[in-house]
Amino acid sequence: MLKTAFAPMALLAFVAALPAAARDVLVRDQAGFAAAAASLEPGDTIVLADGEWRDFAIKLVGEGTATSPITLTAQHPGKVILTGRSSLAVGGTHLVVSNLVFRNGFASGDEVIATRVGKRWSENLRLTGIMIDSFSNPDRRFEDHWVALYGRNIRVDHSHFEGKANAGAMLVVVREGKMPLDNRVTLDHNYFGHRPVLGSNGGETIRIGTSTESMSDSHSIVEDNVFERCDGEVEIVSVKSGGNVIRRNLFLASQGSVVLRHGNGNLVERNVFLGQGLPHTGGVRVINERQIVRDNYMEGLGGVDFTSAITVMNGVPNSPINRYLPVRGAVIERNTIIDAARITLGAGASDERSQAPQSTRFADNLIVNRDGKSPFRAEASLAGIAFVGNVASADPKVEGVVVERREVKLERAANGLLYPVGATAGAPRDLQPIAREATGVAWYPKPAGTRVAFGSGATVEVATGPALAAAVANARDGDVIQLRPAQYLLAEPLVVRRTLTLRGHSATLRFSAPTLFQLEDGASLQLRDLKLSGSAAPRQPGNAVIRASAKPMLVNYTVDIEDCAFAEMAGAPGFDVIATVPATLAETIRIVDTRIADVSGAVLAGHSEKGKEGFYNAERVVFDGLDMARVATIADLFRGGTDESTYGPQFTMTDSSIADSGAVLLSGVQETTITGNRFVRSGGIRVTHSVGSPHTEIAHNSFTATPAPVIEELHYTGPARALLADNRVSQ
Repeated sequence: MLKTAFAPMALLAFVAALPAAARDVLVRDQAGFAAAAASLEPGDTIVLADGEWRDFAIKLVGEGTATSPITLTAQHPGKVILTGRSSLAVGGTHLVVSNLVFRNGFASGDEVIATRVGKRWSENLRLTGIMIDSFSNPDRRFEDHWVALYGRNIRVDHSHFEGKANAGAMLVVVREGKMPLDNRVTLDHNYFGHRPVLGSNGGETIRIGTSTESMSDSHSIVEDNVFERCDGEVEIVSVKSGGNVIRRNLFLASQGSVVLRHGNGNLVERNVFLGQGLPHTGGVRVINERQIVRDNYMEGLGGVDFTSAITVMNGVPNSPINRYLPVRGAVIERNTIIDAARITLGAGASDERSQAPQSTRFADNLIVNRDGKSPFRAEASLAGIAFVGNVASADPKVEGVVVERREVKLERAANGLLYPVGATAGAPRDLQPIAREATGVAWYPKPAGTRVAFGSGATVEVATGPALAAAVANARDGDVIQLRPAQYLLAEPLVVRRTLTLRGHSATLRFSAPTLFQLEDGASLQLRDLKLSGSAAPRQPGNAVIRASAKPMLVNYTVDIEDCAFAEMAGAPGFDVIATVPATLAETIRIVDTRIADVSGAVLAGHSEKGKEGFYNAERVVFDGLDMARVATIADLFRGGTDESTYGPQFTMTDSSIADSGAVLLSGVQETTITGNRFVRSGGIRVTHSVGSPHTEIAHNSFTATPAPVIEELHYTGPARALLADNRVSQ
């Protein structure tokens, strides 16, 4: 009887001890998600129904197990679109989130995806099949992160990140004292797509840690990813911790480098860097102790200085943790470097960065430049670098660099890489650059190329001002508007939202509004064979022929002008040809073979960003073959702050005539070339160096009744950093 009476009670106790059956819950709205997420058990799956989920701040907290994780996924991969002010916060253990798309919006806070909820971080988490496309805060100066990883044992894989245009890294491994510092994050098989030039510090694609906790090891791995056109700033992957591995990644046409910025004992191996000859495409920059850079392949890298194919920095003796700890014990071996613009050793040497590399080995590397030039440059003593077994196609012509000079014949192998015939130095022959198709998600296309080219669309002929306004309003990307040789009077600004060309057989454009062309997000403007007159513009300060949007712009714009004439712009003060606006960036401003006369403002007013954050208004400015007379200011281009994380601004002026005009004012410009110009009764050139290692060349110019060029150094105390050559100054 005792057994009979006890049996049902024992059975009930046994059933209660069993885990609850896993649930698959399809939810169709935010309320449904909240209900499902309130009582999660190991093995449960929440499925978001296909469709658009707007302004959805997802919070998922759960405790799964290794064999029964808790999952959040889409009903069908790529069919759940999170828009508006949406975000995802995940906390707990053994969680999986997959197949979600963030598009047409921006984060509701400082992070699109954060692997913590409150103080609860994540462990044993997988994010897979995640798509974030252009999910950028509308103000490019606002800093946020697309993926912020808090915790440990986190994997992000087979995801696609493209088009971040505001400040802040695409993906960060967050290392804070109250959280695990031994992160063991793995980032693999992801596609990191176009990251446009930010025009300030804070444009990294990946950052692992910060200087604060950099002396401990993160043990994170970045492997088998593609980085394509990741141009945000000089650091593509910014390593600010120790014990990390960067391997088997493909860096394709990306400006910047893998930078071992803080932390010791990191490994960079078996990566492929293909720069396609583009400026600022770099390889690896070495700082701190016990860094290993080996078995990498680098071809066509156009970067110099901090974005050289290999950069070994000078350090700061007894450096504070956030500056530049000296290089000690680095190993740089078995790398192939082909057609690189520069290998820089002792980079950034200055009164502060005075400690040359020590106990460093540069061995068994292959350096071939098919133009016969050597890429080596030393900016400090090389006594602390041992050179062993290196093969080079050209004499380094740098004291202390030891190579075996050899004629090297290259053949392209089945893996697409070049290898020497017979030489044994350089990268291993079994490298296999990861294919774009092996990264990201299969259900979302990778970008096919850059923006639409000028002149690639249809041609529309217009004969009147109203017809011109309608044609601009209705234009598609790449269209060409052809003007007749007539007078066009515009009463309202022509608002440009696409890539657009205006051509005119000497047509004249006059405007009675404060602005003729107003560039909105997504615009680029090309002008050919036009006359532009400010005679009908209001008699008030601040007019401009071309002006960037008054609202922040995320898409960098281009202005390209050739064979045009600008005149009658002195009837009101401060009348500019091109006026920049804060929170906008011109990728290129190019003016060629153009006459500019009677302008009360500037040809380029590029001084609207005034803060110390380092934002600026134009990346690349080219003036070539201009005839300028009675122009108040030729160019006023400014970049503030002291951070060294940008490539620009870059300013070039060649073969131009300047008469009875003001000055060229350049402050914080990183690259300046002013050659072959003629200044008469004008304000001359004033260059202020404030940041980085600027390159300034002012040569072969004539200055008649014009002051000689003035170079001012705000912070640097070493010898002059400008090349002034063959300039003729006369009264």
